Amino acid sequence: TPDLLPADLVGTQIYHPKEQSFYPKMGPVFSNIVLADEINRTPPKTQSALLEAMQERQVTAAGKNYRLPDPFFVLATQNPIEQEGTYPLPEAQLDRFMYQVNLDYPSFKEEVQILKQTTTGFSPSVSAVMKAEEVSMFQNVVREVPVPDSVFEYVVGLVNKSRPASENKEAQTYIAYGAGPRAGQNLVLGAKCHALMNGKFSVDKEDVQAVAKWVLS
Repeated sequence: TPDLLPADLVGTQIYHPKEQSFYPKMGPVFSNIVLADEINRTPPKTQSALLEAMQERQVTAAGKNYRLPDPFFVLATQNPIEQEGTYPLPEAQLDRFMYQVNLDYPSFKEEVQILKQTTTGFSPSVSAVMKAEEVSMFQNVVREVPVPDSVFEYVVGLVNKSRPASENKEAQTYIAYGAGPRAGQNLVLGAKCHALMNGKFSVDKEDVQAVAKWVLS
């Protein structure tokens, strides 16, 4: 919301009158999965409160550092930039998201199904399918997938071509700032995950191409 403050996300210090001391009250960012709904409705100062959390996996409040739980990752939705009451996300924050996926309107059949499920007494049931420890285990497995040097070089070449300083004329014409080093890291990690999900034991160029659209966005 437009009136959301950084302390509403990361927490604050609460004074305890009996003990005459302050104690930390942790905010909702201290979770395994954080969903920031309509993130660009909050002012940039509040959006930037997530920068330290997403990069360092910690937050700083009243001069003290507090580690975030493991695993930790952020999902966010945003309204189209041209809508009223929205703020553009800072480039530094966009760079910390692994994927940017643009969602269009649902198909005709999907929209019919949405209407059926949301205008009746339908009540979805939710059950846990995985524990936090299992998520961390799978994340570690993904990082162990081998990558040939040729694929590393392919990733770096792909990222370099997005930069105006390269010899890519399209980049020089249409792009103000190219992809940074985090894009290369996320291309490799996304390709590793794509390879595992498709039963491969190593990463190839096709895995990089499969995730490049969302990472480079």
